[in-house]
Amino acid sequence: MPSRRTVLAATMGVTASLAAGGTAHADDKRLRSLISRMTLPEKVGQLFVTRVYGHSATAPDQVDVDANLSELGVRTAAELIAKYRVGGIIYFSWAHNTRDPHQVAGLSNGIQKASLAQPRGLPVLIATDQEHGIVCRIGKPATLFPGAMALGAGGSRADARTVGRISGAELRAMGVNQDYSPDADVNVNPANPVIGVRSFGADPDAVAGLVAAEVTGYQGSRVAATAKHFPGHGDTAVDSHTGFPVITHSRELWGKLDAVPFRAAVKAGIDAIMTAHLKVPALDDSGDPATLSQPIVTGVLRGELGYDGVVVTDSLGMAGVRQKYGDDRVPVLALKAGVDQLLDPPSLDIAWNAVLKAVRDGELTEARLDESVLRVLRLKSRLGLFEEPYVSRAGVDLVVGSAGHLATADRIAERTTTLLVNRAGLLPLSRRTHGNVLVVGADPASPSGTTGPPTGVLAAALRELGFTATVLSTGTAPSPETVAKAVAAARAADAVVVATYNVTAADPQKTLVEQLVATGTPVVAVAVRNPYDVAQLPAVPAYLASYSWTDVELRATARVIAGRVSPRGKLPVAVQRADDPAQVLYPVGHGLSY
Repeated sequence: MPSRRTVLAATMGVTASLAAGGTAHADDKRLRSLISRMTLPEKVGQLFVTRVYGHSATAPDQVDVDANLSELGVRTAAELIAKYRVGGIIYFSWAHNTRDPHQVAGLSNGIQKASLAQPRGLPVLIATDQEHGIVCRIGKPATLFPGAMALGAGGSRADARTVGRISGAELRAMGVNQDYSPDADVNVNPANPVIGVRSFGADPDAVAGLVAAEVTGYQGSRVAATAKHFPGHGDTAVDSHTGFPVITHSRELWGKLDAVPFRAAVKAGIDAIMTAHLKVPALDDSGDPATLSQPIVTGVLRGELGYDGVVVTDSLGMAGVRQKYGDDRVPVLALKAGVDQLLDPPSLDIAWNAVLKAVRDGELTEARLDESVLRVLRLKSRLGLFEEPYVSRAGVDLVVGSAGHLATADRIAERTTTLLVNRAGLLPLSRRTHGNVLVVGADPASPSGTTGPPTGVLAAALRELGFTATVLSTGTAPSPETVAKAVAAARAADAVVVATYNVTAADPQKTLVEQLVATGTPVVAVAVRNPYDVAQLPAVPAYLASYSWTDVELRATARVIAGRVSPRGKLPVAVQRADDPAQVLYPVGHGLSY
């Protein structure tokens, strides 16, 4: 890794002037001076955040070289930076960026070195989606926390702040300086296919408090927090990855519901806000997605909410932003709307050249680009990247996945597990009367970097607590043969723990659970994603919600089942009746204890 002296030299004197401190206005003067020396292609590059394949900036595996050549026209991250001078890189596990903490740190250092080695070289904003819960790009041995809805069930702003502080410290130690978290959507639609448990809940004020707390935690650890998805993705039954959602809220309802957490984020000094690829006719009746809407980005977010930080698009590869315009028009229209960072276009070459052409043709002014470049450089300066762009191996060892951090995650998880039903005091299970436990149910693909599968994690945790636990994975769509096998095994057990995953009315999971209950063996169900499952299974004698199937939440659920800790979570969303959705079965705030 280059020495700090080398880094300072690489920034061509910019570091020294920025490190001198002074007012924000003085910093702006220095940053504007830097911008004035940049070429137009360099300015365009600063506005892009892109994926790149590989575990190394200079020596990725051949499969990643091939993927880079196919999608980006370069072999490596270093070549990408040299060609396009991008201002940001986003890490994904599927792009092989996140094998382990030391590798992540090495990749981050390699990216910074490659960028700083360029003429007028600048540090890079390195981002990822580390929401925790079901969306996490960097897994074990990094510390993984309960996700947003679990934290909503816990209801503790202090815990949300702690999650941000610790997660931020670990990300920063690995060279990741921007996190696309927290999710500020208010999830009021149980059918929401893309947000759900990624949201803190359905109460806008509760969500706002947790969003602000997590922002404070992340940014106190010198990682830019990013509230998403503006102007709110919580009330849709369409996934913007695959379709074009429409939010039908009135302007008044939007102000009282969706806007509340974003206002709180702005008040908390959030570094970045991510736009949503959805249509909100009450805010803009043009039919354009919010990402491309000048009335929404500039009029509402910048004007009404008074936000002057970085605005980043959601991925430009998503269907919600590509249905109306071509990939060459989308980045130009986003910039005209008031966006600063263009995230992960499907073709960087098309998008980059389209912005360059728009400026040269006069559709975009260079002054407009300068506004966004200034916001991006302000963020890099505020994060201290001009002074300290590199991270150390020792820092990774000291911070990432430390014993203290892991213990804190366990304690926070224990405060989130929610007991929805407990007929005849079935829970907690006693080892004396229910020592032989059968663990069955859904085993969805394990979230990044967790042990999985969920049934195995639950069984292992119960064994550690003194139970005899047998595992039979039945999946999310058990066949009649699988159901019969589970029922036979249940008759020989003292109790059954069954994991459910987004159960619907015609779901074979429902058949499985109903037949398990019919055996007479006590059944404890655990909703491992959305807590709404309980409405489909009213006969289950005991029902818990863990809000995710990550290790930390499942282990906490096992401790609750065994009575090692009492359930303390309260529903952050309402559960409607399955037979009459107009009626609330369990309201916000419902939660039993021992």
